[in-house]
Amino acid sequence: MGRRGMTLKLKHIDRFKDRHGITRFYFRPPGGKRIPLPDESDPGFLAAYEAAQASTAPVEKKAKVRGAEGTFDRLAYDYYRSTDFLGLKPSTQAKNRGLIDRFCEEHGKRLVRQMTRQNVSTIIGKKASTPAGANNLLKILNMLLRFGIANGYRTDNPAAGVKKFKQGTYHTWTEDEIEQFEAKWPIGTPERFAFALHLYTGQRRSDVCKMTWAAYDAARNTIDVAQDKTEAKLTISVHKDLRAVLDVTPRRHMVMLPTMSGKARSVAGYGNWLADAIGAAKLPDRCVLHGVRKAAARRLAEAGCSANEIMSITGHKTLSEVERYTKEAGQKALSKAAIVRLEEHSKDR
Repeated sequence: MGRRGMTLKLKHIDRFKDRHGITRFYFRPPGGKRIPLPDESDPGFLAAYEAAQASTAPVEKKAKVRGAEGTFDRLAYDYYRSTDFLGLKPSTQAKNRGLIDRFCEEHGKRLVRQMTRQNVSTIIGKKASTPAGANNLLKILNMLLRFGIANGYRTDNPAAGVKKFKQGTYHTWTEDEIEQFEAKWPIGTPERFAFALHLYTGQRRSDVCKMTWAAYDAARNTIDVAQDKTEAKLTISVHKDLRAVLDVTPRRHMVMLPTMSGKARSVAGYGNWLADAIGAAKLPDRCVLHGVRKAAARRLAEAGCSANEIMSITGHKTLSEVERYTKEAGQKALSKAAIVRLEEHSKDR
């Protein structure tokens, strides 16, 4: 095969004639500069071509190591590259990274081994106005410092034993509040459909938001749920009142609750949409979406369901999380029975 046939098979060769009629050859990779080559008949053509290739090959950049040795910046860098972090769900990775990066903006240059329990208490104490945020940071610091111990940054955890702030609990919707929402949003509206899914499945917004029609089996009268937070897989029987809503809801998208433009909703966007619906129903500020999940658990408890039966619907992991509902329901039933007995006793006197 001649030299000309060979150049036709070489990559990134430019060939053209100049104003003197001489054929010029250049090596030009995509997005790169032209490098002149000798004529294809020149014995040094291949060597020049290989040299041009080598000169334009991408140089592998050495990964930049974050932070000086022993600092929180370096600890965060090591954590992000570890199986501890990479094994987490993407949503959890994003949440943890956000908390750690914000902490490192202020404390990243500090040496991990020099942090004291008093330092931790002071850092957490500055967030007293936002108890939930303070507790989240304390949780992340505990996790990061445990990782530091396992990787030689220090031998103890100064965050261990630092007390959490007391947090308020979400209000459990009352029956009157449920009726007020349903009066504003009748069956046939997407707001009522979303509300019914929450109320009769007891799921979180992240799980209801992504429910699909494929998960609903009308023949078996069940909905399958794969919880985002706990990764629990549940099969929930459909309540007759939820079935009534499902039966009149058009299937416009693979997800049950798409936007008006026919797209799947983000979890944050979905939460904002339902918050607006709650506001439009003129409900008090204490009525937030998570409280509907609590109302679902309350209803189950008041119906006489055991803690394990409630967990089979809500997906809670521990008995302690749902026992408060059964205890509250039991207290109400016992107090009612007690008053009835007292009234009957009074009649006999």
